[in-house]
Amino acid sequence: MPDLGPVAWPPAPIRTERLVLRESEARDRAAVIELFASPEVGTYVGGARPRDELERTVPEVPGRRPGFFVVECDGAMVGMITLDRRDAASPGPARPDAGEAELGYLFLPEAWGRGYAAEACRAVLGWFADALPGERVVLCTQSANERAMRVAAKLGFTEVERFQAYGAEQWFGVWSPVAPG
Repeated sequence: MPDLGPVAWPPAPIRTERLVLRESEARDRAAVIELFASPEVGTYVGGARPRDELERTVPEVPGRRPGFFVVECDGAMVGMITLDRRDAASPGPARPDAGEAELGYLFLPEAWGRGYAAEACRAVLGWFADALPGERVVLCTQSANERAMRVAAKLGFTEVERFQAYGAEQWFGVWSPVAPG
């Protein structure tokens, strides 16, 4: 996660029209396991992980760390959003002077096609822009992931580069907060 300096973690829950973004709780464990075990979710992120392995390794309270947001709809976890420092060794472009904040997200298949990803990511980006004014955020996805490409466009990410990694073409974009005019 980016250095939050004086910003406390976790933030107060972020509420959108339909969603609540909050810190992870023990009740989210089953949904986290479902996310990572889902063949549909795993299509563009290296494949599904074995459920028995996840049952052994996912902690009681999964994702309890700065930059990990649970996305809740009607009281149930439907997805997650992460903000992490992009490792300089990651494939694709990166600023040599500092790790950039990288946006990541996963949603359960039953939540797809409802606009939740764009709604939740927009809220997290707004929170991030307030917490760390002027810092840009990057996003990397397979260019074949049409859903992720649409979300990136809706959020205002601008393509920087396409490159080959993990056996597929990757799309790398950047988002910069708009300065008040």
